[in-house]
Amino acid sequence: MRATVMRQRQLMADNLPAPQPGPGEVLVRTLACGICGSDLHFFKYPETLLQPADLERGIVMGHEYCAEVVDYGPATERKIKPGARVCAMPVLTRAESIEIVGYSVGYPGGFGEYMRLPEALLLPVPNGLSTERATMTEPMAVGLHAVQRANASLDDAPLVIGCGPVGLAVIIALKLKGIAPVVAADFSPRRRELAKAVGADIVLDPKNVSPFASWSEAAAVTDPTRAVRLSPWTPAPARRPALIFECVGVPGMIRSVMAAAPPQARIVVVGLCMERDSIEPVNGIMKELSIQFVLGYNGEEFAATLHNLAEGKINPEALVTGKVGVEGVAQAFKDLASPETHAKILVEPWRS
Repeated sequence: MRATVMRQRQLMADNLPAPQPGPGEVLVRTLACGICGSDLHFFKYPETLLQPADLERGIVMGHEYCAEVVDYGPATERKIKPGARVCAMPVLTRAESIEIVGYSVGYPGGFGEYMRLPEALLLPVPNGLSTERATMTEPMAVGLHAVQRANASLDDAPLVIGCGPVGLAVIIALKLKGIAPVVAADFSPRRRELAKAVGADIVLDPKNVSPFASWSEAAAVTDPTRAVRLSPWTPAPARRPALIFECVGVPGMIRSVMAAAPPQARIVVVGLCMERDSIEPVNGIMKELSIQFVLGYNGEEFAATLHNLAEGKINPEALVTGKVGVEGVAQAFKDLASPETHAKILVEPWRS
């Protein structure tokens, strides 16, 4: 099969043997697979997940996919007919380990023409839902999980720092729950446009306007019962509870958010930082901040996201800004380093 392989810290198109499904597994044909921000991080810091020997053997990334059932391995129920389109969480639980499709040598991901997936996790794509939209199930589920884990409510006043694909998914999930106003901040004009397109109420450039000053105005309340209850040594104007989503994922962001956050803010770290970082605990202590780290999604959230896409409750089309075949993945990784051109590039392995 044709695939894009990460080998010796390079991305290259190559011919590989098609994977063979094992017990409980299904062979699928990749229709489309998104390039995730975590793929870009992983390409830069592959040693965080892989051993040196694996880096020499090569790995096929890609975990945001929509695929077509081709064949079944042994010990399968075969409930979904060959030819049917499916999505699935990219996780395989083994007795001794957990394998992640697209980050495992043994389980090539969606940057190749074929994958093997666990039958138990396959979800049929509802009729009428396009392959392009179905492919967005995984990244949109990340935003839903972040909002769910934060226990976000209508009383909260959210601030989203960073409007890349992760931040946009968080904005979509907040709006889906009816939480408003959503304040969003990003240096990139293109990303600010996308934040508006997916429903952010107040979008600003932090170079010109303080995100926290804008949030403070948006969070002000006249009804004292809606205001956050502060300790006597942290007086502040009456505002709704601050719920801050850090969606940038670079060193220094958590520290800067903690320094600027209002008292008793809840900070949810969604951005994936794979480098060493440091904070100043006194900022958290003096303001009684809460910091929560979130990862991925669960099965219910993944299925709910696919359903919401099919029902038209989520419209992510503005996020898809390009499509490439396996030969174009290396350039796509370079293009995605600049936020002004692309938000989400889909890999269609069969594209010539």
